[in-house]
Amino acid sequence: MFFVQSKAPARAAFLALSVAAPMFLTGCMSSEKDVDLSTYVDQTEPADQLYNQALANLNAGRLDEASKKFAAVDRQHPYSEWARKSMVMGAFTNYRQGNYDDAIASAKRYLTLYPSTDEAAYATYIIGLSYYRQIKDVTQDQKESRQTVQTMQDLVNRWPDSEYAEDAKAKIRFATDQLAGKEMQVGRYYLERREYLAAVKRFRTVVEQYSNTRQVEEALARLVEAYYALGLTDEAQTAAAVLGHNYPSSPWYKDSYKLLQSKGLEPRENAGSWISKAGKLITGGA
Repeated sequence: MFFVQSKAPARAAFLALSVAAPMFLTGCMSSEKDVDLSTYVDQTEPADQLYNQALANLNAGRLDEASKKFAAVDRQHPYSEWARKSMVMGAFTNYRQGNYDDAIASAKRYLTLYPSTDEAAYATYIIGLSYYRQIKDVTQDQKESRQTVQTMQDLVNRWPDSEYAEDAKAKIRFATDQLAGKEMQVGRYYLERREYLAAVKRFRTVVEQYSNTRQVEEALARLVEAYYALGLTDEAQTAAAVLGHNYPSSPWYKDSYKLLQSKGLEPRENAGSWISKAGKLITGGA
């Protein structure tokens, strides 16, 4: 009697499980149909293979594909040697595509993570080039010129023997000349409106801060004109003297000389003038 009673519940439990099992399996099978199994497949490729594919695309001029491959290396193999190289090459590829903001962002990220590697100078160079390519006409804001000078000067200071240093210096000269040109453009505007003190301020900035640019020659002549108009003949004569000393054959000097002669004056340097002191730093822009 004991055994009969004990087997009934067991049999019932067994039958219940037998019925439930197919239902459970069916439920699992139906749910598996909604699962994208590809998400569980390892889709990464070897880092070196991806990197070489990116280089091949870059050399073939397929820049968009190269950019995607370099990004894939960084994404799939973060902090690896190949990812480090891909990061800076990706920045270069973006630069080549004209995606300057992306190039700058990628190169800056590289410098944040790897500031002391061999490629750090190259990453800095890419940032400088990206700013340089965005420099606008002097009638517009010169933010990119300032950024070019700052970045390229950093490169020259930190890696003076780098293969990029000479070109960086050339870019600095151009960008600096743009900054001086902007000051001249604003100074001429004030001079035309007879706002002489405002004009003097701009021309003085050129002479003192951008003494190695080609804008200095005109700036000195404009100072002669502005100071003459203000009745500050001593400063006008000094500006003309400094102009004649540094650019004796300049048409600007001839015009300044004639202006002074119209009032019976001639170029004469006052050693105590700021113009005389600044004149010692003039090297003559290319």
